[in-house]
Amino acid sequence: MTRYKLTIEYDGSPYFGWQRQKDQPSVQQAIEEACQALDGKLPTLFGAGRTDSGVHALGQVAHVDLVKGIREDKVRDGLNYHLADHPITILDVQAVSDEFHARFDATSRTYLYRVIDRRPKLALDKGRVWRLPVKLDADIMHHAAGGLLGEHDFTTFRDKRCQSKSPVKTLDELAVMRVGAEIHIHAKARSFLHRQIRSITGTLVEVGMGKLNAQSVIDALAARDRTACSPVAPPDGLYLMAVGYDA
Repeated sequence: MTRYKLTIEYDGSPYFGWQRQKDQPSVQQAIEEACQALDGKLPTLFGAGRTDSGVHALGQVAHVDLVKGIREDKVRDGLNYHLADHPITILDVQAVSDEFHARFDATSRTYLYRVIDRRPKLALDKGRVWRLPVKLDADIMHHAAGGLLGEHDFTTFRDKRCQSKSPVKTLDELAVMRVGAEIHIHAKARSFLHRQIRSITGTLVEVGMGKLNAQSVIDALAARDRTACSPVAPPDGLYLMAVGYDA
């Protein structure tokens, strides 16, 4: 039995999230079935994070145990062959020790949220970016985001179905910047609450529209009340960019 660390890219649009579902397609199921076709046995795939329905990834990490000791590049190419009908690509495969765990060993997770503030509809990026027909002020959004940095009780930005034991998280990075025609929101932390980034994004967008200001964001955080959160941003623009591990 050999344990492999997989780095994965996927378009989350056709899936009901990362986690295997009873009656709906998931990213986990697609990769597990590709592993079975390659290895002859249906394994369990452990991901670094459970992305929601419609959320994408450019650097998701998972680990899997395969019976056959296949060369790393052969595992990568073999899985990609069996995933040919899915918008999922295995970017890299590394053989790791049996103690490695994709979720519990992760020391950081980095996300990107893409917003485009234009009136014309999307021809190429539909489902991959949140389009808003009004102009946003990215500088004011970035200023307001600063009030959320550090360790806080993020109950306001926590989905009611969140299974985390505590609403307290430490947000290491939260930056908003205009990149060409888009506004990018970058967030980094050891871990996040369920829909925390989409909740924060929805609130920052209302700041960019002029409906809220920086103090409103601080007040919403301090309220520790889900009803103080602005409408949650859709999954379309959210990407898991990278998962960090100690050397």
